[in-house]
Amino acid sequence: MARFVAGARGIFRRYPFVTNSAIYGSLYVGAEYSQQVLSKRWLAPEAERGDIDYATIGRYAVMGTAVYAPTLYAWYKWLDRTFPGTTKTIIIRKLVLDQFILTPYLLIIFYAGMSIMEGSEDILLELREKFVPTFVRSCIFWLPVQVLNFSLVAPRFRVIYMGVCGLIWVNILCWIKRQSLSTKIETTTTKAS
Repeated sequence: MARFVAGARGIFRRYPFVTNSAIYGSLYVGAEYSQQVLSKRWLAPEAERGDIDYATIGRYAVMGTAVYAPTLYAWYKWLDRTFPGTTKTIIIRKLVLDQFILTPYLLIIFYAGMSIMEGSEDILLELREKFVPTFVRSCIFWLPVQVLNFSLVAPRFRVIYMGVCGLIWVNILCWIKRQSLSTKIETTTTKAS
């Protein structure tokens, strides 16, 4: 076991970008898979249970591995280089930048990117409808998580830490994404009738 751990550390040190991307992407996919198992198999009435949607899991794999992981890797390298240390002032700067610069960017990329991969006619519809509620939930979830990240986690493990926390967050994000836009449309149509 000690050899395995030493080997894993060696790979992580030699190939931090690839390792971080693979781990983060796996956790991102794991979040969507667990969300589907929960919503389609455990919580759905027996007559409505469905199969796992592997096309959607593939879209999450692309988003987590090819988009989010490289973005987070570059962002945290820049953030730690620009604002080294763990003083209260540094942590607050990192929190503000992370939550109010990176998070809106990631949410835009998530909703627009998923809409593009899904072949949606209006790639910004879901973004317009869900950005604000998602951002509010993001603040509630990520601000405390990031305080721990910036004060306790070694910089080389930031993306993996974010991946583990992201497993929880992406479950929340998957749930928000699954919320129907048609409810608002149906309500508006019913009121107009």
